[in-house]
Amino acid sequence: MSRRGFLAAGGVIAAANLLPGVAFAEQADGDQTRTVTGTFEPSIEDWFYLPVEVPRGVAEIEVVYSYDKPQVPPGTRGNACDIGIFGPQGHELGNARGFRGWSGGFRDRFTINAATATPGYLPGPISAGTWHVILGPYTVAPQGMNYRVDITLRFGPPGPPARPNPAPETAPARDRGRAWYRGDCHLHTVHSDGRRTPEELVAAARAAGLDFITSTEHNTPSASLQWGEHATDDLLILNGEEVTTRSGHWPAIGLPPNTWIDWRYRADDPRSFRRFVDQVHDAGGLVTAAHPFANCFGCSYEFAYDLADLVEVWNQGWTEEEEAAVHHWDGLLRTGRWIPLIGNSDAHNPEHTVGSPQTVVLADGLRREALLAGLRAGRSWLAESAAVQLDFTATGGGRTVGIGERLPVDTGTPVILELTVSGVPGTTVRLLDQLGPEHTEAVPDSGSLTTSWTAYPRYTRWVRAEVRRPTGMVAMTNPIFLGE
Repeated sequence: MSRRGFLAAGGVIAAANLLPGVAFAEQADGDQTRTVTGTFEPSIEDWFYLPVEVPRGVAEIEVVYSYDKPQVPPGTRGNACDIGIFGPQGHELGNARGFRGWSGGFRDRFTINAATATPGYLPGPISAGTWHVILGPYTVAPQGMNYRVDITLRFGPPGPPARPNPAPETAPARDRGRAWYRGDCHLHTVHSDGRRTPEELVAAARAAGLDFITSTEHNTPSASLQWGEHATDDLLILNGEEVTTRSGHWPAIGLPPNTWIDWRYRADDPRSFRRFVDQVHDAGGLVTAAHPFANCFGCSYEFAYDLADLVEVWNQGWTEEEEAAVHHWDGLLRTGRWIPLIGNSDAHNPEHTVGSPQTVVLADGLRREALLAGLRAGRSWLAESAAVQLDFTATGGGRTVGIGERLPVDTGTPVILELTVSGVPGTTVRLLDQLGPEHTEAVPDSGSLTTSWTAYPRYTRWVRAEVRRPTGMVAMTNPIFLGE
């Protein structure tokens, strides 16, 4: 079968992707350890499964793995390998019942028992049956990859069950009814490859003046079961997952707690991608095309844009990658394919500023459904921080509309586009339509400006606003559409 064929074909695992398994004898207490070693050659599949026959009476499973990292010539990819595990309920594509955890390449070991688990993994009973350690050789050196996996089973009583504690569905101290709410919808903690604890992330979000955040750990919902332990009444915490495939990343945001979205497919398997996009939509969530031009293997977005609800044009600082993303998004817009933009910090560690950038969304309240509705409709704009204020409207024919809306006037009606900004000293504002920049003005030293430009729907289909300094973007909006 082809590289991805074993997954595209309904989740059937080809024998070539099953590694030599291990079995354990039953016993009353104590530990047993088994070791598996092997070599991955440079031309291999994306995923391999190591069967582990777990007997009755096991209270805890621990897995430790390692692999060699030989020197490679400049420009050649070295060894990197991901890891996770599925329980005896199965490991077929989309089998959420079998999924028990994922840490990618962030940690070299994990432990699972009934009450607790390593971040990224799901606590619960260690049921008897065939478990599967999943190894994902991300990149393989020309010399190959020599790996070792040590599996330890600890026998004894199972211990008390875990008690899930998801985040509350409201944050009453910040709910202002219909208003503009500031959020960051791409964030990581120690539950994937982040360095912040959940408590530290909450503190950073509150310090940034955010109203809501979305937790988007790579390929696991484990954080969603614990946010209630860290929630406050002035910050709404939404659940998500950064679905991290070999063809790019697509955060699924606004998911119910403990919702898992599979990632074991590539862009050349559109049927599987659509299947999991549908799963996100059925759960009430949104699909984000993340950092579309990120310069790292497997990071740039290669899937169909017509299935995405949002495009992340701004991720952390402003670089050539962001400039390329805006140009691509603007190009789609010019062809009549509008996918609302979003900006997120993708903060992984304390050196990354949470809420820079952030998305400001008009919603009927600080609730999951209202926020997602505002994002889906494009009633939003992006800012580098909470210090940036912006208002953008179109007025004509006796009506006024805002960002993401349409002003339904005939082609000869003059439309006044008015932009007001503050907190942006040292910047230049510009209004753009499908032809490019139409109106540009420097912001005075006060950092505040109100400017306007008159357009006619005969010539202008939509208008969007940008606020820039020489080093990059400070704020930008979704478009306002003109005409019937």
